[in-house]
Amino acid sequence: MWLIALLVLAIAFIIIATAKFKLHPFLALLLTAFGFGILSGMPLEKVVKSVNDGFGGTIGYIGIVIILGSVIGSFLEKSGGAWRLAESILNVTGKKNVPMTMSIMGYVVSIPVFCDSGFVILSSLNKALAKRAGVTLASGAIALSLGLYATHTMVPPTPGPIAAAGIVKADLGLVIMWGLLIAAIAAFAGWVFAVTVAAKVDVPPYKDGEEPASLPDLSDAPSPCKSLMPIVLPIALIVLRSIALFPTKPFGDGTVLQVLGFVGQPVVALLIGFGLALLLPKKLDKEMLSGSGWLGEAILASATIIIITGAGGSFGKVLQNSGIAKMVGEQLSTAHLGIFLPFLIAAGIKTAQGSSTVAIITTAGIMAPLLQPLGLDSETARALVVVIIGAGSMVVSHANDSFFWVVTQFSNMDAQTGYRLQTGGTLVQGLVGAVAVWAVSIAVL
Repeated sequence: MWLIALLVLAIAFIIIATAKFKLHPFLALLLTAFGFGILSGMPLEKVVKSVNDGFGGTIGYIGIVIILGSVIGSFLEKSGGAWRLAESILNVTGKKNVPMTMSIMGYVVSIPVFCDSGFVILSSLNKALAKRAGVTLASGAIALSLGLYATHTMVPPTPGPIAAAGIVKADLGLVIMWGLLIAAIAAFAGWVFAVTVAAKVDVPPYKDGEEPASLPDLSDAPSPCKSLMPIVLPIALIVLRSIALFPTKPFGDGTVLQVLGFVGQPVVALLIGFGLALLLPKKLDKEMLSGSGWLGEAILASATIIIITGAGGSFGKVLQNSGIAKMVGEQLSTAHLGIFLPFLIAAGIKTAQGSSTVAIITTAGIMAPLLQPLGLDSETARALVVVIIGAGSMVVSHANDSFFWVVTQFSNMDAQTGYRLQTGGTLVQGLVGAVAVWAVSIAVL
């Protein structure tokens, strides 16, 4: 029982340290890893080894992938490719259907691009569309934010899901396949919320005296197809590898299997995607690839995510080596929480400290040693655990979440309106995502 009480205290410490005392998540996770290991009675040498092994093992698996995903997103943003994708989706959905347009754009763009920057990129377009269509800005803004959130929390190569997959040792291809499906269901729920609730809240597209933001010049931007390839091709290669490795060997066991086994490795697939991203600028110059250019900026931006991920891996390894898995598994097996356990943990951490990525990484570290005693250690179960952790990490976005302020400030909303729409929308979307995972688990597990 001491180990279980210690686990509760460890989670509480992470939440309080990061939310109230603004301690950096890396330090909070690292201190928790050492504190839990020492107080649990582990030999001191084993504590140090667990921290080092957890950090190195996790970073070794997903560090390069996180960097490459960030670089692809940076080139997509700065080349104008994200705007091209928006333009092409508008042609399909129509300029009048602003919420659906923004939801689809958010769903696609946030696969490689962080939701914060994705919202900033597309907010002026959302304002222009709302003005042109004569509708409230709130409907398109909330549809966009929830569409961005769906894939940001559930679909690699976004760093959070990648980190969680590495920590719980889930097959990345399966995570992508299930993540895309569940994220689509969640994004649909977000769109319904936007057109039924947010559409009734009158928020003008522009403040009094504010000039409508002009759309950028897309004459030098890449084509929609070219913009989409750095996103789609890596995902397709990773998924094909997972299919090729099925026990039935659908592609045989010869050269095709070997090639797909190589190019479908996340590092290789993202490297190919990075190569395609280099084709997005009209003219690629050496400055873009310098330390102060697009490449350097993206690498610096990914550093924080990587060190938080490594610290989360350290915490998970200490938990794994402490012997808590059997004890917690026995306690929780009588609570019949099953697949909802990771959702509830992630939702608690997210609500308390604000960061979806920290909630995902921390929850994955907690769940990794518990999967076997909970009967969630099959390949499909591990993938679904990652996805439902992502659903939990949406619940809820409020004042301690930087994305909350991005959405409200770029959409002319006051805090009260933000609580009603952004906080309420993330609650609805996260719950729908969790129920969708539960329904899938009944059918496939």
